[in-house]
Order: sequence, then structure tokens, then C-alpha cells
Amino acid sequence: MFDWPLDWIALLVAFAALAFARKTSDRLAEVQARLAKLEAARPIGIAPAVPGAPPLSPLQEPATAPAVPPPLPEVTEPALQPAAVTADQTADPGPPAVPPLPQPVAGFEERIGTRWVVWIGGLTLALGGFFMVRYSIEAGLVGPEVRVALGALFAAALLAAGEWTRRKESISQIAALPIANIPAILTAAGTAVAFATVYAAYALYGFLPPAFAFVLLGLVALGTLAAALLHGPALAGLGLVAAFTTPVLVSTGEPNYWALYIYLAIVTAAAFALARVRLWRWLAMTSIGLSFLWTLPGLDMGIETVAPHVFHVIAGFALAALIVVCGFVFGPAAENDDAEPISSAALAVYLLGAMLVVLASFHDGLALIGFTVLVAATLAVAWRAPSASGAVGAAAATVFLVFAEWALRDNPDLLVLPGGALPSMGPNPLGASVSWHLVTAAIFAIGFGAAGFLAQGRSENAVVPVVWSAAGVFTPLALLVALYARIAHLDRSIPFAILAVVLAATLAVATEALTRREERPGLSFSIALFATGTLGALALALTFALEKGWLTIALALMSLGTAWIFEHRPIPFLRILAAAFAGLVVLRIGYDPRIVGADVGTTPILNWLLWGYGVPAASFWGASYLMRRYGDDAPLRAVEAAAILFTTLLAFLEIRHAVNDGDMLAVPSLAEIGLDVCVALALAIGLERLRAQSGSVVHNVSAVILTGFAGGATLFGLLLLENPMISDVTIQGGLLNILILAYAFPAVLMLLLSYAVAGRRPPAYGNTLAAGALILALSYVSLEIRRIYHGPDLTSGPTSAAEQYTYSIVWLILGVALLGIGVIVQSQRARLASAIVIALTILKAFLVDMSALTGVWRALSFIGLGLVLVAIGWLYQKVLFRRQQQAPPAAPVA
Repeated sequence: MFDWPLDWIALLVAFAALAFARKTSDRLAEVQARLAKLEAARPIGIAPAVPGAPPLSPLQEPATAPAVPPPLPEVTEPALQPAAVTADQTADPGPPAVPPLPQPVAGFEERIGTRWVVWIGGLTLALGGFFMVRYSIEAGLVGPEVRVALGALFAAALLAAGEWTRRKESISQIAALPIANIPAILTAAGTAVAFATVYAAYALYGFLPPAFAFVLLGLVALGTLAAALLHGPALAGLGLVAAFTTPVLVSTGEPNYWALYIYLAIVTAAAFALARVRLWRWLAMTSIGLSFLWTLPGLDMGIETVAPHVFHVIAGFALAALIVVCGFVFGPAAENDDAEPISSAALAVYLLGAMLVVLASFHDGLALIGFTVLVAATLAVAWRAPSASGAVGAAAATVFLVFAEWALRDNPDLLVLPGGALPSMGPNPLGASVSWHLVTAAIFAIGFGAAGFLAQGRSENAVVPVVWSAAGVFTPLALLVALYARIAHLDRSIPFAILAVVLAATLAVATEALTRREERPGLSFSIALFATGTLGALALALTFALEKGWLTIALALMSLGTAWIFEHRPIPFLRILAAAFAGLVVLRIGYDPRIVGADVGTTPILNWLLWGYGVPAASFWGASYLMRRYGDDAPLRAVEAAAILFTTLLAFLEIRHAVNDGDMLAVPSLAEIGLDVCVALALAIGLERLRAQSGSVVHNVSAVILTGFAGGATLFGLLLLENPMISDVTIQGGLLNILILAYAFPAVLMLLLSYAVAGRRPPAYGNTLAAGALILALSYVSLEIRRIYHGPDLTSGPTSAAEQYTYSIVWLILGVALLGIGVIVQSQRARLASAIVIALTILKAFLVDMSALTGVWRALSFIGLGLVLVAIGWLYQKVLFRRQQQAPPAAPVA
């Protein structure tokens, strides 16, 4: 595949050997330094000589209890027991032992002499061998056969030197010093020269056929891994890199995947065995990663490569399960019931490889069988070894991805043209592929579901049963959705609805059975997951059986159902689930506020908006009522917010639908804005009353938001943009016209809201609302007068003297009426509003009427205004002030 020059190969291999050797030497030096420190810190347990007393043997106990020794310095190994002392020594223990001085740090000269020189020497040896071969080639001293033989002899000499130095060091009794690992460096240089020699014999001179060169390079790599048992991780890394790069260096022109994957299986087994013996986690994960990478090159080569690829992932999975997974067969011992990352990741990587083979082969039968076998094996391994429990989640995820890709790839929509579907082009829903997938999906659903239920209570670790239950609930639901999308084409399907109901009943029975069990770690969360699956299956049943808009209703009803289940099974997670269903419905209307697209209907009120928003609103109100019994928390607030949102949107959208004859995209009109303001104020009044009882922050904030919306719509919509006095809005009808909805009703509602917030919010809040009500009331009477004089178009024609006089008279009547209401109900706010209206009338009389009115109209205006003002003064003096004076004095306080 690649023909690299010998020089570059030599340099790369030599530098790799040097890097691994240096890393090993540093680790060894650190361990040796720690051991030397511990040896120096160990207390000497020899008692001082006592005259006339025989020495104690190591096994002889003292006659009396020994004195408490001084505290020992902190060490990483367990502290040794103090030596036995005699009775005389108990009375006089003597001075405590002085801790040893810390070991001096190695200086620059020591580092150069003991480490760097050796590393450079190892690199020099390897490069020297390569350069000798190169010189012999350039000078023509010896033939190719001799060059290869000399390279092999030099490699053998380096390997022998490495083994000899290793044995000499193991025989020596001198304590190890923090120096470079000379045997490992010599062996690494020898294996690098051997690897380069074999490759040169194959690639440069053609002495070896590809198959034989492949075997020899593999043997060199395996021998390097074996030597790593004696020489440490540096050699292991070198051998691993050499083993997995050998197929790249040897090319036959005709890829043989069977030979490749058999070779990789042997290399992987050797690497796993070495990692297991030496407990090198990095070696195991590196081998898994490199093995997975070799799965990718042949995925696009055709169906003929499916079998060797399936063999590769199955062989790698089996080796990982046997050797890597903790506590299964030959793997390391497991620690309690914890899910160990290496064990879980090892199986998950090969599951990913099997999934890619299935997708790349277009769901070939053999690939699908191999994938099914690996998923079943994952469940079996994780059942026996909890350390691999994390792979259960990976298995569930890969199963979903396989079926989701299958459902999307054969979507019949892609085959439909404007003139209709092409004949004989659509996929057959009853074909062999669908049959295979139906059977496989049934196996997966039953396997994951049963294992998720039976795994509860088998582990003392709370994470393990939760992983099993999550996979047991998620996988059947996901498979049902994928099959529904592929076979029923996202259309109504009663058979799939029946399957969803059966699945919901099964999960409900499992939930009920788990609630009767004795409390175990993770059981409560697993119960919540099974309950969630039950509700999710019911929602799917409604979706499968009903039209597409009913999904919103189904999810909303799930929120109410979840709150009802919480009433009988108080699982805390169910409150979060109820809020999650509400959130899904909110996202659904964000995607399409019309719920069913353009098919909303033309009938006012009784259309799809009533179902799409009314049923969810009622469901969320009911769920919030049930949830409030058990406290105020974040899930309750989310459901309450959804209830208010859907109620408000239902009213606004129904108004838009009714006013615009079903056109949901029309420009807002005066009637629509007026009705929206009325609805917002009415909802704010209701929320203010509800807030007084519940104290909910959601009710509080929602009331303020709706009030703010009503104020903004009033200012910018009713008084500015859609004001008939300054816009082209026409007012049809007599006194009963749109002005009542746009100005009169909002004025009354805003006044009621000001009284609803009295004493509960700051005075400025209520006074602002009262002022808005007064402005709307004046606007209403003024616009009605304008319409009487000018007809539907209020902007046409000049303002006459009679019209100006009518404004003054009606404003005075409104002011007097407000004053009368204030006197009767003893409302200072109503009397203040009266004073404001009368003051405006006085200003109008002096600023407008004096110049605009002439003749009798001016006289009548001022005469009427004067009589009203005198009557008001009399009212204050003789009625209101007199009533206050004649009020009985307060009873004395005892």
C-alpha cells in the first residue's frame, strides 16, 4: 500500500523506540525513588542492650506492655509494628528515632551520565544499523543478500545484548538506581532493526513474497509484545504500533480481508493477554481503538466483504469479553458492582463496528445476524459482569440507530412524483427485508424489556439497575416508532396502536410489580422509568390511532395522567415527567401554532383550535391542581405556566380565527385588538384572585405579563395605530358597534382589575390601571359622539359647533356620574376620576369652546358648565362634608 524509503522508516521506528524507552525509564526511576525513600524511613526495630538481660527473639513477647512509640512519618505503605521492648525500657524509652534526611535530587551531571547517555546510545545503535546498510548499498560493498543477513545478525545481537543485560541486572543484588532501563532500550533497538530488515527484504529487494513477509513482520511484532512482559511498557507500545502498521507496509494489490482480520485477531489476542498480565489499561484501549480503525477501510468494498468484517467485529468482541471485561472470565477482578469504564467501552466499540457494517451493507442478512448476536452477547456479558453494564446503554443506542436508518432510508415519500408514484418503484412493506426486521425488532424488544425488568435487585450499585431499566424501556418504544415510520408511513395505523397499548399494559404491570418489591438501590428511579414508558406507550397509541394533530392532545393528556399516577404512586420523578410532557407540547405548538396546519376549519370557536389548545389547557390545569397538593416546586411551576400559556393562546387564536374568517395570517384589526385586550384583562383578574389563594409565583408573574400586554395593546393598538380618529378604520352600525368591544369593555375590565389589585400590589400599580380605565372611557364616549356626527368614517368632514357642545355635555355627565358613584360607594378613586373629567371639561370650555363655538352654543356650553360646577360644590358641602361631620365618634378604647 505504501513504499516508504528505508531511511525514514528507520528514523521513525528508532524515535518511537526511544520515546517509549524514555517513558518507561522515567516511570521506573520514580518507583525506585519512592522505594528508596520508604526503606530509609522505616524505623529500626532493635532494642538497645540491657545489662544482665538476655536478648529477645523476634517471636518472644515482652513481659509488660510496650510504651507508645513516637509518631511515624507518613508513608504510602502500611506502617510496621514497633519492636518488642523490655520492662526496663518501658520506664526509660530513650530519645525518639530521628527521621532520615530526604534523598538529594539528582543533579544535571547524574542525569546525563545515567539516563541521557543511555537513551542516545540506544538511538545511535538503531540508526547505526540503518546507516551501515545504507552505506553498503551506496558503496556497493556487499550484495543485497549479505546486507539483509548482516541486518538480521545485528538485530539478533542487540536482542541478545538486551536479554543478557536484563539477566545480569536481575541476578545482581545491588539496589536499583534511578537510571535508564538499558535492557529495554537494547531490546527496542533490536526489534526496530529486525522489523526494518524484514521490510527491506520484502519491499526493496523482493526476497520475500508478500504472504511470507506479512507473517515475518507479524512474528516480529508479536515477539516484541512478548518481550514487553520482561522489559516493560515501552516495548509493548513499540510492538503494538508495529503489529497494526504491518498490513499497511505489505501490499499485494488484491486485498484479502480474511487474511487481514485473522492476523488482527491474533495480534489483538496477544495485546489483550499482555494487557491482562501486566494490567496495562492503556494497552487494552489502544488495541481496541486500532482494531476498530481497521474495520473502516473495507466498508465500501461491496457485499463480498461483509463476512470477514462480521468475523472481525465478533472476534474482537469475544476477545474483549474474555480478557478485558473485569470479573467475567479471564479479565481482572471486579471492584464491587461498579460499572467499569474500560470493560463497558471495550464492548461498546465493537458494537459500533457491527452497526457500521450493517449500515454499510444496506442491512445485509449476515450483517444483521452478526449484529444481533453481538447485542445478545452484550446483554449476557453485562448480566454476569456488572462492570460491563455501560455497554447495555450502548447496545440500546446502536439498535435504535440501525432501525432508524432503515426506516428513513426506504421512505416512500422520496419515490412520489407530481403525477403519482412510479410503478414498481415503491418498497414492498411485506418484503423479506421488512420481515427480517420485524423478527429482529421483536427479539430486541423482548430481550431488552425482560432483562431490564429482571435485572432489578441484582446489584448493590444504584447505577447498574437504572441502566438496565432505561434500556428496557427505551428500546421497545424506539423500535415501535421506527417500525411505525417505515411500515405505516407515519399515517394512522390501528395495528400499531394496538401494539402500543399492549406495550403500555406490559410496562404498567412491570411498574406495579416493582412497586411491591423491597427497597433496593436504584429501584425507585427504575420504577419511575417504567412508569414513564407506560405513559409514553399510551401517548404513542393515541398518536398511531388518531390524526396527526392529536399528538399534541395525547402528550398533554399524558401530563394529566402522570400527575394522577403520582397521586397513587408518589414517585418524585413523575412530577418532572409531567413537566416534560408539558414542555414537549409547548415545543410542538412552537413548530406549528395551528396544530394541524391549514386544516383548522372555518367554524368559529368549534374548530381544531378548541381541541388543540383547549384540551391541553384543561389537562395542564388539572395536572397543576393535583400536583399542588404535594408542594410548590419547579415541575409544578412549569405545568402551571403551560396551563396559562395554552389558555391565553386558545382565547387569542380563537379571536383571530373568528374575526378574520379563518385566516390565521391576516393583519390585526381594531376588533381583534380590542377583544385581545378584554381577554388579557379578564385573565389577569382571574390570576390575581388565584394568586391570593395559591401564592404561586407563576400566577403572580403571569398576571403582571398579561396586564402589561393589555396596556401595550391599548396604547399602541387602540389609541394609536387602530384609532378610528386617525386611521382609516370604519365603524359600522348604530350605538351597538365595535367601539363597545374596543373601548367600553376594556375600560370596565381595567377598572375591575384596579380594584382586584388594591391592597395586594403597590398603590401606583392600581392607580395606573384606574387612569387607563378613565382614558378608555373618555375615548369611548368621544368616539361614539364622533361616529354619530360623521357616520362610519370618523375622519371625514369638519367638526361642527353642535359636536363640540355635545363633547362638553357628555364629559360633564360622565364626570357627574363618576362623582355620584364615588359618593354612594365612598370611593375616593371614583371622586378623583370625576375631578379629572370635570377639569378636562373646564379646560375644553375655555380653550376650545370659547373660540370654536358661536352664538347660542357658546352660551349654553358655559351655562351648563357653571350649573354643574355649582351643583358639585353644593354636593360636597351639603352631602359629603355634612356626612363626614355627622359621623358618630369612635368608641373609646378600654
